[in-house]
Amino acid sequence: MYYQRISVPPIVLFFGAHPAVKAEYFKNVRVIFSGAAPLAGSDVERVYEKFNLTPDQLRILQGYGLTESSPVSFLEMSNTKFSSIGHPVNKCKVRLVDSITGKDVVTPGQTGEIWIKGPHVMKGYFKNEKATEETLQDGWLKTGDIAYCDEDFAFFITDRLKELIKVKGFQVPPAELEAVLRTHPAVADAAVVGVADPRSGEVPKAFVVLKPNQSVSTEDIQNFVKGKVSEYKELRGGVSFIKEIPRNASGKILRMHLKNLC
Repeated sequence: MYYQRISVPPIVLFFGAHPAVKAEYFKNVRVIFSGAAPLAGSDVERVYEKFNLTPDQLRILQGYGLTESSPVSFLEMSNTKFSSIGHPVNKCKVRLVDSITGKDVVTPGQTGEIWIKGPHVMKGYFKNEKATEETLQDGWLKTGDIAYCDEDFAFFITDRLKELIKVKGFQVPPAELEAVLRTHPAVADAAVVGVADPRSGEVPKAFVVLKPNQSVSTEDIQNFVKGKVSEYKELRGGVSFIKEIPRNASGKILRMHLKNLC
C-alpha cells in the first residue's frame, strides 16, 4: 500500500484537471503532502469533487519551510483547512512583520512577512556575510514569504514578498488571482505577473492554460475574475493563452520567463 506521497502543487493541479487521471489511481493512497509553493483550497476541493473522495479517505496536506530552516517549519495535520500550512513545529518561534512599517502584525487575517527563529534555523550563509546580514536579524530568519494567521493560529501563505504586484499602492498577491483563475471550469492552470502601467504603476496580467478541448475568450476570463475580486486586482494587463506554465523543478512558477513574454 502506498500510504503517502510527497508532491508539489503542479502535480495536484494535474490530478484535478486532466481527464486521464482516474479515481482508481488513488485507491492505495492515503496522504498527499504538498510543498514548495502555495496550494489553494479550491485546488484541493477540485480533487475531492472529481474523484468523489472525502478528506477521511484521502488527506491532502501542506507544510512550509526553507533550506535555511532545515527545512520544515510548519505542518498542517488536521486536514480541515485545505489552504493552510498549519502550525509551527516544536520550538519554532514565529513573527509576522509588516513589510512597510516593520512592526509585528497582531490582528488575525492581517498579512506580514514570516520571520522564524529556533534551533532549526541556520547560523548563516557560508562565506557570505552580506547575505547573512540581509536575511538574519537577531537570530530571526526573514523568509520573504507573506502570510496571515487565523483565530486558531493556523497560518496561510499568500505569496512571495518580491512577487507582489503593486497597483496604485495596493499589494496584489499573484497566487490569489491564480487560485481564482483555476476555479474557472475551462482552466487547467494559470500564472499572474505584474506589467508596467503608466497610471497604476503595475497591473496584473494572466497566462492561462486551458483544459483539453476547451475554448474561451480572453474577455471571458477577465470578466470571470472581475466578478470575484476587488477592482484593483482585475486583470487589466490582459490575458494570454499558453500551452504550459513554466516552473522550476520544485514547482515554483518562473515569473521572469512570463514577464519576458509581455
